[in-house]
Amino acid sequence: MQIPLSILFDLDPLGYPLSLLDDPVMWGFKGFPIFYSNLARWALAAEDICFKNSLLSYFFRIGKCIPITRGGGIYQEHMNEALERLGDGEWLHTFPEGKVSQEDAPIRRLKWGIASLIVRSPVTPIVLPIVHHGFEEVMPENFWFGRRPPFPLCKKSINIVIGEPMEFNLPKMTQMAISMSRNLHNPTRGWPILLPSGLDEAAQRCLYTSISEQIQTSMESLRSSRKKLSEAKSLNSGQVEE
Repeated sequence: MQIPLSILFDLDPLGYPLSLLDDPVMWGFKGFPIFYSNLARWALAAEDICFKNSLLSYFFRIGKCIPITRGGGIYQEHMNEALERLGDGEWLHTFPEGKVSQEDAPIRRLKWGIASLIVRSPVTPIVLPIVHHGFEEVMPENFWFGRRPPFPLCKKSINIVIGEPMEFNLPKMTQMAISMSRNLHNPTRGWPILLPSGLDEAAQRCLYTSISEQIQTSMESLRSSRKKLSEAKSLNSGQVEE
């Protein structure tokens, strides 16, 4: 059985981490096989934060993290390692925006890095959308004079919602992207032509946009459902107290 590619768009609020604790802590929920290293996720991590010295590099490498250069583009060298892990049937967990935000707002347009991994992976991965809420209270960014607390705060409620797996018909989507790109004349960035499909940069843009929009729609729907459930729960709790 192929382990799904878990593209984790933290949707309360925007599609990026709510705190620095999101990835290591969320996998501790009941029933998750946290003691089996071969089942643990691989994760993309910022090179300038998690790999800035030999000690941190060792620590995060042991934690199955892949360094990513922020601003390095979707075809940077480190992305090849992520593709290798996907080709081995591994589970890759990532945040599409790559930064912490604790604002409560709808998800923004997703970047194309994740879509490029889906398209270029030797085996088309399954996408498992996940949303959660509560980590912004465990490690608030502005806890004390604009700083984070020195330690995670206890007795906070964390909700994790897992959506339905998503699969993509890449051959069909590729043909549609090629057709849509014929009349486009956008500035180019020097992207390589993808083989064997022969996708040029314009077609890649169309394909990545289509994939990202589908994921974003699914994630926003999951986010809205989570908020409605939380509001209903709060309303019921208030009625019980009365």
